[in-house]
Amino acid sequence: MPSRRWFLTSVGAATAALAQWRSAAMAQVRSLGAPVSGYGNRAGFERALRLFPNTRTPEATASLTPLRDSYGIITPSSLHFERHHGGVPEIDPAAHNLMVHGLVDRPLVFTMDELKRMPAASRVLFIECSGNSSSEWLGAGAPSVQRTHGLTSCSEWTGVWLSTLLRECGVRASASWVLAEGADAVRMARSLPMAKAMDDVLIAYAQNGEALRPEQGYPLRLVAAGWEGNVNVKWLRRVEALDGPAMTRWETARYTDLMPDGKARQFTFVMDAKSVITAPSGGDTLRGPGVYEISGLAWSGRGAIRRVDLTIDGGVTWLPAELQAPVLPRAHTRFRWSWRWDGREALIASRCEDESGYVQPRRQDLVRERGANSGYHQNGIQAWKVAATGAVTNGNA
Repeated sequence: MPSRRWFLTSVGAATAALAQWRSAAMAQVRSLGAPVSGYGNRAGFERALRLFPNTRTPEATASLTPLRDSYGIITPSSLHFERHHGGVPEIDPAAHNLMVHGLVDRPLVFTMDELKRMPAASRVLFIECSGNSSSEWLGAGAPSVQRTHGLTSCSEWTGVWLSTLLRECGVRASASWVLAEGADAVRMARSLPMAKAMDDVLIAYAQNGEALRPEQGYPLRLVAAGWEGNVNVKWLRRVEALDGPAMTRWETARYTDLMPDGKARQFTFVMDAKSVITAPSGGDTLRGPGVYEISGLAWSGRGAIRRVDLTIDGGVTWLPAELQAPVLPRAHTRFRWSWRWDGREALIASRCEDESGYVQPRRQDLVRERGANSGYHQNGIQAWKVAATGAVTNGNA
């Protein structure tokens, strides 16, 4: 049983701590806070920022979402990754129209006001650049999860279904594809099969409860659930119904997967199941042996995540992680696992499975199948090495 001296010492320490807390609390309420701001700002102590890789052409560049510092599954609009090929255009929504034409009975031009008067839908969906994690294809070993996986984000998107507009225009049975074109300087354009266009493609004008930001396609963009980011055309100005793919440069010279025999896979739209541990991850340092929460994100373009397994021994053994609600189809899913680190070197990684039964592969298996020249759709397992010192580095190097 605790002694009387231990009891008195504990009470004294608690009383001192309470007095210190009261003093700090009083100091905080004695001064007035900041006034109301024009637009809500983050606390000055938060440092989560998008990372901009070095580039010689700023207009054709990307930014990376700070996954390590994210909570839940929604990415703030200001931290959503960017990828554009001709800079961000400035578009007046009052002068912007969307034309739907081609193999339709009634070609129509929709204003922004007309689109917003139509029945709206909202969906939480991830968007991932097909080049996300390409740095790890041959085990380059980027230093942080922001650099390895930062080209994916998840938002609530609001708009009108593309199928609604196509039906309004009387799309013909002979139309098997649609072409979506943006209003940026390079007129970015991608073809989509009609089956997808009539299923779950949004013409979005809002993100996370506010109008799209310019970098995300203001005032209008395509959101094709679960498909590679390049298909989600921003600054959307035109949709054309066709009897076949348009074969634009963005689906011939770019965004194809070069195979070992010299041929290229084309129209590899779906982003396969993928996961990554975000904490602890590259750049972190564990304080010492003890209990830590392993946390990360999983997602799949084929549907909802069904399972995430974790390993601390480089894949020799795997244990199931907890999936944090909500678990939504084609959205980021947060997973967690309590880990008691014993202070010895460890190699941690996650592996997910989606509702279609697809299991995230090893990176080595992808390289064996597709060769060394492929750069897109790299969804291999990502490992992090925890040294005995607590330092965490890329385990793929």
